[in-house]
Amino acid sequence: MEDMIKKFDEDMESATLAAKRLGYNPTIFLSMAQSRGFYHAVKQLIHAKNPQAGLTKLWKLGHLELSIEAHVIKSEFAPIFTVDERKICIERLESFGYKPQ
Repeated sequence: MEDMIKKFDEDMESATLAAKRLGYNPTIFLSMAQSRGFYHAVKQLIHAKNPQAGLTKLWKLGHLELSIEAHVIKSEFAPIFTVDERKICIERLESFGYKPQ
């Protein structure tokens, strides 16, 4: 389980760097990740009432695949997220027209 969380953190760090190259710097998310780790920051954001502004920004950039939601629903990370957490992410992505693969 710890290895999978480490891999998730590495993937989220890569996605964050890719978003920065596109002109989006998720400063609040990075601050959360710095103090808690990406995995725990993502867990907190999933349960927020409203999706973070980053999802909208990534949608406008045409890169929802870089979102935390897109990473949460990857089959390789299914064991570290609950069914409900994955469902929340799928619903958020679908509301932006993103079809999970």
